[in-house]
Amino acid sequence: MAGHFSQFLPPPEATKILIVLVLSFLIGLEREEHKTDRNYSFGGVRTFPLIGLVGYAVALLSRDQLLPLSIGFAVVGAFLLMSYRYKLSGGQALAQTPGITTEISGLTTYVLGALVFNGYYWISATITVLSLFLLELKEVLEGLSKRLTPQEILTFTKFLLLTAVILPAVPNTPLTQFGINPFKTWLLVVGVCGISYGSYVLLAVTKQRDGVLLSGLLGGIYSSTATTVALAKKACRAGAAYLFSGGILIASSMMYLRVTILLALFSGTLLHKLAVPLLVLACVSGITGWLWSHLQQHKPAETGGEFEPRNPLELRSAIFFAAVFLAVLIVSRLAMTHFGNTGIYGLAGITGLIDVDAFILGMTQSAGALTPGSLAAKGILIAIATNNVAKGLYAYAFADRKTGLQSLGLLTGMAVLSVIPVWLLR
Repeated sequence: MAGHFSQFLPPPEATKILIVLVLSFLIGLEREEHKTDRNYSFGGVRTFPLIGLVGYAVALLSRDQLLPLSIGFAVVGAFLLMSYRYKLSGGQALAQTPGITTEISGLTTYVLGALVFNGYYWISATITVLSLFLLELKEVLEGLSKRLTPQEILTFTKFLLLTAVILPAVPNTPLTQFGINPFKTWLLVVGVCGISYGSYVLLAVTKQRDGVLLSGLLGGIYSSTATTVALAKKACRAGAAYLFSGGILIASSMMYLRVTILLALFSGTLLHKLAVPLLVLACVSGITGWLWSHLQQHKPAETGGEFEPRNPLELRSAIFFAAVFLAVLIVSRLAMTHFGNTGIYGLAGITGLIDVDAFILGMTQSAGALTPGSLAAKGILIAIATNNVAKGLYAYAFADRKTGLQSLGLLTGMAVLSVIPVWLLR
């Protein structure tokens, strides 16, 4: 029965041809939409499918030989080069130097035909989708390039050098009596800097959108403490206490999500213990902050200068965080050895006032080994609570009296809520 039914199915080559037509037609359709009546543009919904079919046919004739396929690529490239030279030759009046995106898309379409013939369907579809994204997001990508300065691009390049080139060469063995692993230490630094950099880029992209709540949302992922200080200073000039105190609370809600992400990356044990309370606290603080900011009708606040965070990928910032992390790791192990649980709780309270990330990452490395998992989880909650109190004091010190009192009250309330799970953990 199956053999009788199979005679009605199209041959495999017909399916491949259909895939080539669909993928190349999508690219041609995208290019067709960007044609104008005034300017010459190569190809469209007919030309690109033909190029894809040429690539498929040449691959079919070449079989396992690379030379005919390469010659076909060169011939198609020559036609595309002629098209581009025509645009450059002044065959028509052009307002600006023409791009070569369409011609490169033609070469990509030729390669797609060859890939489909050889059975690389997933790769072909992925290349097509990515090509369409890159072609359609021209304005977004160009806008991003204008917002990011050359110095920031250079900094990101250094970050790639440290992660993709140097990190694999770092020793992956415990050193000293404290069991410090250089590879894991730097990997933790990369994780923290990477999360901060993602928020940093979003802040740069949305720089022209002046919104207190948006600044609190994105800035809180970067650093809730730095965002609290920045919003508190702006509140002195704005006169919108409910708006700014709500934005400060939203920044702290992002801290809970940031901690959850760090635990997901570096400690499944602690994530299992703390995921629910952290996400609940994030929702409570985020919703409360949003509602609080809308308690009073206010005009759009003149917030002055934008929040300008420090680039987290600068080498000095990364090295400084690595040094702080190592110091906290060593002190926490000494505290556990000589003072037991009390030492961890005291260290959590102190470091929460300075840098909660360093303590949290230290707990991810010692949990289950030197420090019991439940003790490490409780220490993280205490550090978060003291960090909220510290941010409340910062807001009180830098903001106007009304905003400062509201922020201190809200953050102190979140600090109390943050320590409640300490008595529930086992």
